[in-house]
Amino acid sequence: MKKTAPPSASPSQVNPAHQGFSYSPAFFENLVDSALAHAKKIGASDAGAEASEGCGLSVSVRKGELENVERNRDKSLGVTVYLGHRRGNASTSDFSEKAIQQTVQAAYDIARFTAEDPMAGLPDEADIATPAFQRQAAQYHDLDLFHPWAIDGQAAAELAKRCEAAALKTSKRITNSEGAGVSAQQSHFFSAHTHGFRGGYASSRHSLSVSPIASLPGKNAEMQRDAWYTSMRCADDMASAEAVGRYAAERALSRLGARKIATTQCPVLFESTLASGLLGSLVQALSGGSLYRRSSFLLDSLGKQVLPKHIDVFEDPFVKRGKGSSPFDDEGVQVHARKVIDAGRVKGYFLSTYSARKLGMKTTGNAGGSHNLTLTSRLTQASDDLAAMLQKLGTGLFVTELMGQGVNGVTGDYSRGASGFWVEKGQIAYPVQEITIAGNLKDMLKGIEAVGADAYNYGAKTVGSVLVNRMKVAGSST
Repeated sequence: MKKTAPPSASPSQVNPAHQGFSYSPAFFENLVDSALAHAKKIGASDAGAEASEGCGLSVSVRKGELENVERNRDKSLGVTVYLGHRRGNASTSDFSEKAIQQTVQAAYDIARFTAEDPMAGLPDEADIATPAFQRQAAQYHDLDLFHPWAIDGQAAAELAKRCEAAALKTSKRITNSEGAGVSAQQSHFFSAHTHGFRGGYASSRHSLSVSPIASLPGKNAEMQRDAWYTSMRCADDMASAEAVGRYAAERALSRLGARKIATTQCPVLFESTLASGLLGSLVQALSGGSLYRRSSFLLDSLGKQVLPKHIDVFEDPFVKRGKGSSPFDDEGVQVHARKVIDAGRVKGYFLSTYSARKLGMKTTGNAGGSHNLTLTSRLTQASDDLAAMLQKLGTGLFVTELMGQGVNGVTGDYSRGASGFWVEKGQIAYPVQEITIAGNLKDMLKGIEAVGADAYNYGAKTVGSVLVNRMKVAGSST
């Protein structure tokens, strides 16, 4: 490993204006190399280190008045030291030479007194995203993840006010607001370890949101709230402030007059914004940590049918500007596009190096999570918009909001508070609230009858509205 002197220059001397950051990539690379060199010097068998920095602006307004302006800036150096199969980790926000050495020593001391774990260790060298792999990936995939947003507090406040004003102007029944907010965030890092990995990159994520309140006048005045947002790596890709405000208002207005319904069993249509939660539960059940701990409702499911034959799930780390895009995982392991579910059958798990070793398998490059998952149905037509999905639902429940955390990852039992709309003969009849939907995820996943063409991206997951053939809906007892 190349030895370098510890970083001694001040951030401003290293890079006075690196896209709003205080530290340059070269400074971080030097910092990490210094930490690794010291780890080897004091006797570590292997080591890894990562230096990172994040900064951003968050502004919130309410009823046309500025509420908060927050600026954040943080930095960190994390060091992992291995003594054979014993592992220690420590971190610091002090980048001085003395602090680097103290942090490495702390990680070393923790490893000394940690029980040996035969599965602990850096990824195998054959799995590493080498510089050659990264160059090849960059040649074919321009991930385009970094778009700093040059917006100041005043401009952010004006944008949030425009969004809230658009919501309030939508209808006289939009009488109040929980506020609107703008966030502009960016970060960068450099990571390396003694099995040959070296890499890092910058990324950004920005958002605009609003939460209006609709009300009906009268003796028994009713109020309903809803919210909407837009979030992208590039601010130019976000929806307009006016569009976000109007749509949030329309959602709140549509909930006025909500009622309970009698307890029943019926098909349930999950709005596309919520359907990603079903995909998230599937990911959790197929993740290495749940599998090797035997705490998943999909144990030993590799090659087995867990979804209908018309369902596929595809993972692609190389989506341009994707929120789950990356040229390597959190351990520096190569990532690849792949089918996780093929015609309803499990083709692969989500494994880090450690969980793969625990299961006697190979890492799938998912240390840190999944990468840009898309759930699709082979039955979906381009015309299967929300209106078409309501027709497929027929008579049943269209869910637009879920509450609570009633998902048991071990048994698959599912019970969530919900609100939405009762649908009759494919048409929305009236809004409903104060209900609970319940079932078991095994049955729910196998009971997916249709997926809409109204695909929505939530974080690193993209899926349209999802129709489940049957669930229990608990409402009023009369």
